[in-house]
Amino acid sequence: MELNHRFTVPIGVEETWAHFNDIASVAECFPGAQVTEADESSFSGSVKVKLGPIALQYNGSGTFVEKDADAHRFVVDAKGKDKRGNGTAGAKVTVSMSDAGGSTDVSVETDLAITGKPAQFGRGVMQDVSDKLLGQFVACLEQRLAAPEPAPEEETPVGAAAAASVAASAPAAPGAPAAPPAAPPPPRPAPEPEALDLGSAVLPVLLRSYWKQAAVALVVLVVLRRLLRRR
Repeated sequence: MELNHRFTVPIGVEETWAHFNDIASVAECFPGAQVTEADESSFSGSVKVKLGPIALQYNGSGTFVEKDADAHRFVVDAKGKDKRGNGTAGAKVTVSMSDAGGSTDVSVETDLAITGKPAQFGRGVMQDVSDKLLGQFVACLEQRLAAPEPAPEEETPVGAAAAASVAASAPAAPGAPAAPPAAPPPPRPAPEPEALDLGSAVLPVLLRSYWKQAAVALVVLVVLRRLLRRR
């Protein structure tokens, strides 16, 4: 199944190329994705997917089979398998970038092969769903790239530092217990990525594509119900 997408990001091509080579950072903008290991030539991670009441988690890895910094083009071969054995997914993704007067046009061509529950949707539905997901990805990416650089932390004023030093070195009052040293705050655990809700993405597409058939089926059901009530 071949899927094609194009979008533009509001930064130069060199900066875009550098950002896309940081796979772990890029994955944070894709719903349900998490990169656990990455280097210059490969990466591994997982993607959580919800399909109605069914929860899938694809664990897999990817390899950069081609990478041309001068042409701003790379090819990734990725494979994954649901941890419960409910299906597999494989994709060969070709990303090309070109300068667009200060911005960057990005082309993504995906050769996708899937088995299991998600495979029941045809190419047309998968293209529409991937378009919607890509829109979310690009919006997140643009917000991140357009965010201002964090301001450097302000240094403690000399007077405040001196006062803190004096207070720390002052002897405790007679008979008063010594104050225990302040414990450092515990590290915050990394947030778990939210699962990609494929059901909520697919349902609007199905309604838009097959609303006529659904309306006919609804009319037939209403007529049958009335006929059965008369008996």
